[in-house]
Amino acid sequence: MLDIGAGNGYFGWRMLADGAAQVVGCDPTLVFYMQYRAIEHFAGESMQLVLPLKFEQIPPRADFDTVFSMGVLYHRKNPHEHLQRIRDHMSAKGTAVIETLIIPGTGDDELDPPERYANMRNVHHLPTEARLLRWMADAGFSNAGIVDVTATTFKEQRATEWMPFHSLVNALVEKGERTVEGFPPPLRAMVICRS
Repeated sequence: MLDIGAGNGYFGWRMLADGAAQVVGCDPTLVFYMQYRAIEHFAGESMQLVLPLKFEQIPPRADFDTVFSMGVLYHRKNPHEHLQRIRDHMSAKGTAVIETLIIPGTGDDELDPPERYANMRNVHHLPTEARLLRWMADAGFSNAGIVDVTATTFKEQRATEWMPFHSLVNALVEKGERTVEGFPPPLRAMVICRS
């Protein structure tokens, strides 16, 4: 399995506990890599390897049975390139699990926030479900299907003593119906598809 944007490897260990034979993760954030190394030091070695690299730095191998891209696609300036790169890393019968932010609507549309979205920087290309599925088809995926669409809630994304910064409550107005920038509130879509 390949976990793009693996952070400190948390989900990789969950994948191993659920039966994955091996997990390779990548995340360029050095503090996450050091957290992974600290956890590995105390928990012991496992069949997970987290690399302190950007996904783009990993040469296409076309041999991963499953590729996860969770919360990464909307940070890419070129979503088509990201999806194609995912496909290039998958085995012939591989599966991709992609979670991203979308906007409501039935048309083939997208929102391209000019500066920020829900107080977040570096957010690009938020598609409708129809456009997201078209992106998947354009990248050559087969059997792409949206298996879940969920609104992000205040309970899920909140400030804590460990993360005291602004959170979702500071990013929405009008009883959560709009972002502070005037856009629709965050919706997450989960897509599963085959190579």
